Amino acid sequence: MNRLLDRLTQNGKFHPMWIVLAVTGVLIVASIVFIPARYEGSKEPKQKIAVADHAAAETLPEPDAGQHESKPEPAVIQTTHFTPPAERDMPTGEMGDMIKLGRNIFVHTQVYAKNLVGNGLNCVNCHLDAGRKADSAPLWGAYVMFPAYRSKNHKVNSFEDRLAGCFRFSLNGTPPAYNSKEMLALTSYSYWLATGAPTGKELAGRGYPKLDKPPRQPDAQRGAAVFEKNCAICHGADGLGTKVNAQYAFPPLWGKDSFNAGAGMHSVKNAAAFIKANMPLGKGNSLSVQEAWDVAQFVDSHDRPPDPRVKK
Repeated sequence: MNRLLDRLTQNGKFHPMWIVLAVTGVLIVASIVFIPARYEGSKEPKQKIAVADHAAAETLPEPDAGQHESKPEPAVIQTTHFTPPAERDMPTGEMGDMIKLGRNIFVHTQVYAKNLVGNGLNCVNCHLDAGRKADSAPLWGAYVMFPAYRSKNHKVNSFEDRLAGCFRFSLNGTPPAYNSKEMLALTSYSYWLATGAPTGKELAGRGYPKLDKPPRQPDAQRGAAVFEKNCAICHGADGLGTKVNAQYAFPPLWGKDSFNAGAGMHSVKNAAAFIKANMPLGKGNSLSVQEAWDVAQFVDSHDRPPDPRVKK
């Protein structure tokens, strides 16, 4: 560089190379000053954007959060699991005798309350295992839920009212008097089965389980095939039950000795739920939802005693 300068200044005259040197010098200085400044300037907006994005991320709600706040989820009703006392723990004395009588009436209604029954059924036919089995309207699940309003008769019912309804419709008979030994015995048995159960709490297994709607409309013709394959062996090919020693070992599902048209089981929805959870006997939940609805439609399509509330 020094030699170049000497050559340019030897004669003291202006030389064109001065222009090149001047421009080069300016570019060098500019690069030293301008490029770092630009680099630093380019970093600052990115930092600001990042901070802004972070702040937005903290304040924006989660997807659908506003919907959850404006439409809160309904409270979930918790069901309580309950196991009734074992039969070996049934009390002794007069109370025990009344409880045992109640169990006998419930299981052998045709023997212990024959004068109150108008068909061939026993209470245990719809409430399995002596009223103990979950998902078959067990007595312990019903007892703790009364008094209760029932749309069937449009009034608040006592537990005695509920038992009276079973005699009137399911047994197609005459309700026992409210101060009778039969009514007291059945109430005592139900009370004992519910020993330790919380009053007014929805117990798991109470009633019949809610059954999904079938994929197709219930059909009696399809139900006839389900009945023949799964039900006829116990209830008879004609559905009129199977007798042993003049008593029904397996109940009739229609006809004069079955429940009347006012019974809860005459509702296809109720019958389907009971069948799905409990039938064939000992093989509950083996039928599909569609099969349960179809066979319930088939059973309830047959003739039976009329609803006593309907005038002939």
